[in-house]
Amino acid sequence: MEASTRTPSATEHRAARGFSDRVALGITLTLRFFADTFFAKRYGNRAIVLETVAAVPGMVGGMLVHLRCLRWMVEDQGWIRTLLDEAENERMHLMTFVKIAQPNWFERLVILSVQALFFVAFFLLYLTSPRTAHRLVGYFEEQAVISYTLYLAEIDAGRVANVPAPEIAISYWNLPANARLRDVVLAVRQDEEGHRDVNHGFADALSSEVLQHQV
Repeated sequence: MEASTRTPSATEHRAARGFSDRVALGITLTLRFFADTFFAKRYGNRAIVLETVAAVPGMVGGMLVHLRCLRWMVEDQGWIRTLLDEAENERMHLMTFVKIAQPNWFERLVILSVQALFFVAFFLLYLTSPRTAHRLVGYFEEQAVISYTLYLAEIDAGRVANVPAPEIAISYWNLPANARLRDVVLAVRQDEEGHRDVNHGFADALSSEVLQHQV
């Protein structure tokens, strides 16, 4: 997969409609506040913690949709593969930024704690309301696009070194051998934009009672 040089909109936002969407947006903005407070402009370190969380929803959603399809003996309409691919893609984001930012022992402890808490919370949310869960991920990804856009601005301003891209990123995104951090962030931002649209689309689909019974 090749990274695009297209500039996605950092301000594209799906307006909250109804209580479910407002809950998802409220959770997202609350977590964004803590991330901004804790990491400030250390975007590489922020990416490590956030990507380990971002890899959870696709795996949880894929597993639960899989079990529902087995239970009700219905087709998944392509949801399972899409969600598992999303989880794998987010895992590769994490592995890439681990190479770039080199987290210390405290940040690794934060990763373990946050991932465990988020897994339990998202699992329960998906069991309760898949629509809210997908809308939450859609809003998460909106914020991810904003964060990576700000990361690019720091690189372009020279406040973050535009270091060589790690080999894992060059191989995964088919980047040129001389690719730099900026190329990696562009590729990751494009991925997040896609995840944003997919999850908002899933949430919209689950607004239909027919599809909600099928998935």
